[in-house]
Amino acid sequence: MFFRYYSDAISNASKGIAKGIFVTGLLVIGFGALIMAFPAVFALVVAGLFIFVGAGCCITAVRMYLGARRFGGKVPGSGEGEDGYRENVQIHIEEHHEE
Repeated sequence: MFFRYYSDAISNASKGIAKGIFVTGLLVIGFGALIMAFPAVFALVVAGLFIFVGAGCCITAVRMYLGARRFGGKVPGSGEGEDGYRENVQIHIEEHHEE
């Protein structure tokens, strides 16, 4: 007598995952063969990608530096002076007494 401890849905899902892994493996083998056949072309593509990403990082860093320099450590719109005093601010303290 044969007992099935899993449903057909699990079987179908595992078959789908196996197909996906197989296709991914074939693609990786194909890319490896292309890289072996044309190493100079792929080296130029990867180098161009690194230059593009590096330039983007540098531009972002400069923009962040200039933005931080423009504010100079002060929060815009806070109304704080050099001594940290704010006009028209009242502090209310509620005292809760336990009886």
